[in-house]
Amino acid sequence: MSNIDSKTKRIIAVVVLLTIAEAALASGPVEGPDRHRSPALPSPLCDRVQAPEGNKVAFHAYARGVQIYRWNGAGWDFVAPMATLYADPNYASRVGIHYAGPTWESNSGSRVVAKRVDGCTPDTTAIPWLLLQSVSTSGPGVFAPVTYIQRVNTTGGVSPATSGSSVGEEVEVPYTAEYFFYRDDD
Repeated sequence: MSNIDSKTKRIIAVVVLLTIAEAALASGPVEGPDRHRSPALPSPLCDRVQAPEGNKVAFHAYARGVQIYRWNGAGWDFVAPMATLYADPNYASRVGIHYAGPTWESNSGSRVVAKRVDGCTPDTTAIPWLLLQSVSTSGPGVFAPVTYIQRVNTTGGVSPATSGSSVGEEVEVPYTAEYFFYRDDD
Protein backbone atom coordinates (compact mmCIF):
# COMPACT_ATOMS: atom_id res chain seq x y z
CA MET A 1 0.00 0.00 0.00
CA SER A 2 3.05 2.24 0.06
CA ASN A 3 2.57 3.00 -3.67
CA ILE A 4 -0.81 4.68 -2.99
CA ASP A 5 -0.70 8.45 -2.58
CA SER A 6 -2.09 10.17 0.53
CA LYS A 7 -5.18 11.51 -1.28
CA THR A 8 -6.16 7.98 -2.34
CA LYS A 9 -5.59 6.72 1.21
CA ARG A 10 -7.91 9.44 2.55
CA ILE A 11 -10.57 8.50 0.01
CA ILE A 12 -10.30 4.83 0.99
CA ALA A 13 -10.58 5.78 4.68
CA VAL A 14 -13.72 7.85 4.00
CA VAL A 15 -15.29 5.00 2.01
CA VAL A 16 -14.55 2.55 4.84
CA LEU A 17 -16.05 4.92 7.43
CA LEU A 18 -19.17 5.48 5.30
CA THR A 19 -19.58 1.73 4.85
CA ILE A 20 -19.39 1.21 8.62
CA ALA A 21 -21.90 4.04 9.18
CA GLU A 22 -24.29 2.55 6.61
CA ALA A 23 -24.12 -0.84 8.33
CA ALA A 24 -24.86 0.79 11.68
CA LEU A 25 -27.84 2.67 10.24
CA ALA A 26 -29.22 -0.43 8.60
CA SER A 27 -29.16 -2.24 11.93
CA GLY A 28 -31.13 0.50 13.72
CA PRO A 29 -30.65 3.67 15.71
CA VAL A 30 -27.19 4.35 17.04
CA GLU A 31 -27.92 6.81 19.83
CA GLY A 32 -28.98 6.32 23.44
CA PRO A 33 -32.33 5.36 24.95
CA ASP A 34 -33.91 8.81 24.37
CA ARG A 35 -33.75 8.04 20.67
CA HIS A 36 -36.66 5.58 21.20
CA ARG A 37 -38.94 8.13 22.83
CA SER A 38 -41.75 9.88 21.02
CA PRO A 39 -41.43 13.66 20.96
CA ALA A 40 -43.23 15.86 23.47
CA LEU A 41 -46.29 17.32 21.75
CA PRO A 42 -48.09 20.52 22.76
CA SER A 43 -51.33 19.08 24.08
CA PRO A 44 -54.20 19.13 23.18
CA LEU A 45 -53.41 21.12 20.03
CA CYS A 46 -51.19 18.43 18.56
CA ASP A 47 -52.60 15.23 20.04
CA ARG A 48 -53.76 14.26 16.55
CA VAL A 49 -50.18 13.94 15.28
CA GLN A 50 -49.39 11.18 17.80
CA ALA A 51 -48.52 7.83 16.21
CA PRO A 52 -51.22 5.23 16.92
CA GLU A 53 -50.90 2.67 19.71
CA GLY A 54 -48.86 -0.34 18.65
CA ASN A 55 -46.08 1.71 17.05
CA LYS A 56 -42.73 2.67 18.53
CA VAL A 57 -39.94 4.99 17.46
CA ALA A 58 -37.43 3.16 15.28
CA PHE A 59 -35.39 6.11 14.03
CA HIS A 60 -35.07 9.84 14.64
CA ALA A 61 -33.54 12.32 12.20
CA TYR A 62 -32.95 16.05 12.01
CA ALA A 63 -33.71 17.76 8.70
CA ARG A 64 -32.36 20.92 7.18
CA GLY A 65 -33.47 22.00 3.74
CA VAL A 66 -36.07 23.96 1.81
CA GLN A 67 -39.77 23.92 1.05
CA ILE A 68 -40.27 24.75 -2.63
CA TYR A 69 -43.22 26.92 -3.72
CA ARG A 70 -44.43 28.01 -7.18
CA TRP A 71 -46.34 31.24 -7.91
CA ASN A 72 -49.62 30.53 -9.78
CA GLY A 73 -50.60 34.17 -10.36
CA ALA A 74 -52.84 34.35 -7.31
CA GLY A 75 -50.87 32.54 -4.60
CA TRP A 76 -48.01 30.19 -3.79
CA ASP A 77 -48.54 26.45 -4.43
CA PHE A 78 -46.44 23.96 -2.49
CA VAL A 79 -44.24 21.95 -4.88
CA ALA A 80 -41.98 19.71 -2.78
CA PRO A 81 -39.54 19.51 0.11
CA MET A 82 -35.83 19.09 -0.47
CA ALA A 83 -33.79 18.36 2.65
CA THR A 84 -30.85 16.48 4.06
CA LEU A 85 -31.41 14.20 7.05
CA TYR A 86 -28.89 14.07 9.87
CA ALA A 87 -28.37 11.80 12.87
CA ASP A 88 -27.65 14.70 15.21
CA PRO A 89 -29.04 18.18 15.97
CA ASN A 90 -25.78 19.81 14.87
CA TYR A 91 -26.31 18.56 11.28
CA ALA A 92 -22.96 16.80 11.22
CA SER A 93 -23.75 13.16 10.37
CA ARG A 94 -25.70 12.88 7.11
CA VAL A 95 -27.99 9.82 7.08
CA GLY A 96 -30.30 10.45 4.14
CA ILE A 97 -32.47 12.80 2.11
CA HIS A 98 -36.10 13.91 1.95
CA TYR A 99 -37.83 14.90 -1.28
CA ALA A 100 -41.12 14.90 -3.25
CA GLY A 101 -43.55 12.09 -2.65
CA PRO A 102 -43.09 12.78 0.25
CA THR A 103 -40.15 10.40 0.29
CA TRP A 104 -37.35 9.74 2.79
CA GLU A 105 -34.31 7.80 1.59
CA SER A 106 -31.43 6.54 3.73
CA ASN A 107 -27.82 6.60 2.61
CA SER A 108 -28.07 2.81 2.27
CA GLY A 109 -30.97 3.14 -0.17
CA SER A 110 -33.95 2.10 1.94
CA ARG A 111 -36.90 4.32 1.16
CA VAL A 112 -40.33 5.19 2.57
CA VAL A 113 -43.09 7.12 0.83
CA ALA A 114 -45.91 8.41 3.03
CA LYS A 115 -49.20 10.29 2.93
CA ARG A 116 -50.45 12.95 5.32
CA VAL A 117 -52.84 11.77 8.04
CA ASP A 118 -53.18 14.94 10.13
CA GLY A 119 -51.37 18.06 11.25
CA CYS A 120 -51.26 20.95 13.68
CA THR A 121 -49.66 24.38 13.70
CA PRO A 122 -48.15 25.25 17.10
CA ASP A 123 -46.10 28.06 15.48
CA THR A 124 -47.59 30.15 12.65
CA THR A 125 -44.10 31.19 11.50
CA ALA A 126 -43.23 27.55 10.72
CA ILE A 127 -44.64 24.76 8.59
CA PRO A 128 -47.13 22.50 10.40
CA TRP A 129 -46.27 19.47 12.47
CA LEU A 130 -47.53 16.34 10.72
CA LEU A 131 -48.43 12.71 11.17
CA LEU A 132 -47.87 10.71 7.99
CA GLN A 133 -48.58 7.06 7.24
CA SER A 134 -46.32 4.88 5.15
CA VAL A 135 -47.79 3.90 1.78
CA SER A 136 -44.72 2.05 0.48
CA THR A 137 -41.22 1.08 1.52
CA SER A 138 -38.34 -0.40 -0.42
CA GLY A 139 -34.82 -1.65 0.09
CA PRO A 140 -33.27 -3.11 3.21
CA GLY A 141 -32.39 -0.67 5.95
CA VAL A 142 -33.74 1.73 8.51
CA PHE A 143 -36.80 2.85 6.49
CA ALA A 144 -37.95 -0.63 5.44
CA PRO A 145 -40.18 -1.27 8.51
CA VAL A 146 -41.59 2.29 8.83
CA THR A 147 -45.34 2.54 9.50
CA TYR A 148 -45.73 6.20 10.55
CA ILE A 149 -43.67 9.38 10.46
CA GLN A 150 -43.97 12.51 12.60
CA ARG A 151 -42.62 15.87 11.51
CA VAL A 152 -42.23 18.06 14.61
CA ASN A 153 -40.23 20.98 16.01
CA THR A 154 -40.36 22.81 12.71
CA THR A 155 -38.81 26.21 11.97
CA GLY A 156 -39.41 28.28 8.84
CA GLY A 157 -40.55 26.83 5.54
CA VAL A 158 -43.83 28.78 5.20
CA SER A 159 -44.81 30.21 1.82
CA PRO A 160 -43.75 33.79 1.10
CA ALA A 161 -46.02 36.60 2.31
CA THR A 162 -45.36 38.62 -0.84
CA SER A 163 -46.62 37.96 -4.37
CA GLY A 164 -44.43 36.36 -7.00
CA SER A 165 -43.14 38.38 -9.94
CA SER A 166 -44.32 35.97 -12.67
CA VAL A 167 -46.43 32.85 -13.04
CA GLY A 168 -44.24 29.79 -12.59
CA GLU A 169 -41.65 31.53 -10.42
CA GLU A 170 -40.26 29.13 -7.81
CA VAL A 171 -38.83 29.99 -4.42
CA GLU A 172 -37.01 27.84 -1.89
CA VAL A 173 -37.81 28.67 1.72
CA PRO A 174 -35.36 27.30 4.33
CA TYR A 175 -36.73 25.04 7.08
CA THR A 176 -35.65 22.65 9.79
CA ALA A 177 -37.59 19.83 11.42
CA GLU A 178 -37.25 16.63 13.35
CA TYR A 179 -38.61 13.41 11.89
CA PHE A 180 -39.58 10.45 14.05
CA PHE A 181 -39.97 7.18 12.15
CA TYR A 182 -42.17 4.50 13.74
CA ARG A 183 -42.50 0.77 13.20
CA ASP A 184 -44.91 -1.87 14.53
CA ASP A 185 -44.31 -2.55 18.21
CA ASP A 186 -44.08 -6.34 18.03
